[in-house]
Amino acid sequence: MGLNNRMRSQQGVVLIVALVFLVSLTAVASALMLNSTTDIKIAGASEVKLIATQEAVSAIDESVADQVTSGDNLFTRQKFPQEVTTVSSVTVDSVNITNRNFNNSLPDCPHSKLASSTNVIKCNVLTLAVQNKYGKKNASSVDVNAGIAQQILNVGN
Repeated sequence: MGLNNRMRSQQGVVLIVALVFLVSLTAVASALMLNSTTDIKIAGASEVKLIATQEAVSAIDESVADQVTSGDNLFTRQKFPQEVTTVSSVTVDSVNITNRNFNNSLPDCPHSKLASSTNVIKCNVLTLAVQNKYGKKNASSVDVNAGIAQQILNVGN
């Protein structure tokens, strides 16, 4: 009978040990699922930011192409900033052209080694700035800037 009593008392211990293992495995599984959900949200947010950045870069490319090929070249205007409204391939919040010439005089071309001892060639230095909002309620923003140095004959000398 001693052996039979010991078996009965051990049957309850096995149940408790099994429940402890079940609870611990459930906790680990829940933590892994929560971590996976967070990773998916982060990946989704990264994708949205990447798309917004690529749209802004495309808007700059399209703006430069429009100014070079169209009859209405905003690069040559006297008053800045100029807002670009011809971007149609992507949707961005704003595209602006800003003149970086000091005192409205044409500076020497940056990074240029042109042989011009009489300063025949100068540059029109401009900046294109694109702002594109993204995310929930457009709470985040991507700003992309591009510098342009447009060579111009300096006939004012």
